[in-house]
Amino acid sequence: MTVDLSPVQEYYKDKTIFITGASGFMGKVLLEKLLYSCHSLKEVIIICRPKRGKAPETRLEEMFKLPIFQRIKDERPEMLKKVTIYQGDVTFDQLGLSGESLKHVTENTNIVFHMAATLKLEGNLRDAIDMNLLGTRRALNVAKEMKQLEAFIHLSTAFCNCDQEVMYEKVYDFPHKPEDLMRLAEWMDVKTLDAITPDLLKPHPNTYTYSKRLAELLVRDHYESMPVIIARPSIVSPSAYEPVPGWVDNLNGPTGLMVGAGKGVIRSMLIDTRHLSEVIPVDYAINGLCVIPYQFAKMTERPTEVPVYNITCADHRKMQWGEVIEMSKEIGYRYPMEAGLWYPDGCITTNKLHHNINVLLFHWLPAYLIDFILLLLGQKRFMIRVQNRISVGLEVLQFFTMRAWFFKSDAYSSLWAMLNEADRKNFNMDMDPEETVPMYIESCVQGGRQYLMKESPDSLPRARLQLKLMYILDRACKTLIVGTLCYWTYGLVARLLGV
Repeated sequence: MTVDLSPVQEYYKDKTIFITGASGFMGKVLLEKLLYSCHSLKEVIIICRPKRGKAPETRLEEMFKLPIFQRIKDERPEMLKKVTIYQGDVTFDQLGLSGESLKHVTENTNIVFHMAATLKLEGNLRDAIDMNLLGTRRALNVAKEMKQLEAFIHLSTAFCNCDQEVMYEKVYDFPHKPEDLMRLAEWMDVKTLDAITPDLLKPHPNTYTYSKRLAELLVRDHYESMPVIIARPSIVSPSAYEPVPGWVDNLNGPTGLMVGAGKGVIRSMLIDTRHLSEVIPVDYAINGLCVIPYQFAKMTERPTEVPVYNITCADHRKMQWGEVIEMSKEIGYRYPMEAGLWYPDGCITTNKLHHNINVLLFHWLPAYLIDFILLLLGQKRFMIRVQNRISVGLEVLQFFTMRAWFFKSDAYSSLWAMLNEADRKNFNMDMDPEETVPMYIESCVQGGRQYLMKESPDSLPRARLQLKLMYILDRACKTLIVGTLCYWTYGLVARLLGV
């Protein structure tokens, strides 16, 4: 039976796609989307390294068991057979490919999505260069050998040019050269490199945005000889619609804050609530990525500069962080998480002293107390370790939550404008949907419960009861502390006055 294909689907017909980083959050959603919506494609090749004793094939089987692949199993199960997996790693020359696997990739690939990266904002510079910069060079070197290459899409980040007041869709020059940094990381020992890292990074807040900026320069330098394209998503949030609403599989960014606050573990955050939130649902970002090669192929004239897409939310859809936080709190109380450490009622402030006092009293003090009790009971201690990770994460995130960001996303907007009705249905990037922001936040909260915390919707009645008990305990403790403080102050004043 012949199936009518939309223009984008027709473009992908009989194409072979090669993906690095397919096991990551965005990589999984991209793989699922290509298999589901671009079902006329020939093959999707992914590389994956063994992890925790599991071979790449085993990891792929486990990936297919995730809820996001359920609609493919239900509607197009034959598409799963179009996935070819090879053992590979972007930290190895030729991406760890050799012999027949390398030959198959270079002779058949039409489109490359290079998504592999280390997302550790607090990671050391050597690891960031090895994954994000050298890894990109290795991917480009393999792509150079591809005989039928039509597009090489490099996934960057919208925040890599943080020294710019307004970030346009272009590659910005930088004093440091990618080649110099790659050579530096090769011969310099880790201790010395760590010592000079703070000076190297300026004005970047972390090794992630710094290495991503250098990687963009590297990609740009290949534009004359290769069909390279740069895509820059902002903070990627849970899915709005597909494959399932609210899908998320990591604690990065706002999702980690939402879960940490919902569990009562994060009690204080530095956020300027006046600034606009910069998030993009993962399905909106992935749909944009899928359409980019199609638009590039349709261009009648090759652009003089490397095409860059800022994949960010439309300005009229952005809300202030304060509004988002209040909505999240309200919805979080309706869909609470089980067995929280304390009642989720944290403090949002822009005052660093206030924040540090809160962290000392409500993060570190309870952590040491809980670990001390666990020590007395002979149990494994974990709270101080958890708070260490939270402390590092909050310190890194405050750079993004304490300043305003301005992006120009005309190229990304043009993707939606060029699509016909069929493709708009298949690759949704509509910035004026019927669904409201509170509806999206509700799906994010429920997704965090279900997919990250593995808490079934059936557990909600129990979680709501626990929340009520936590509320009573929280208010009782605060009343006791304030009462004791007032009594102590009254006694002190009375003695001073001789009453």
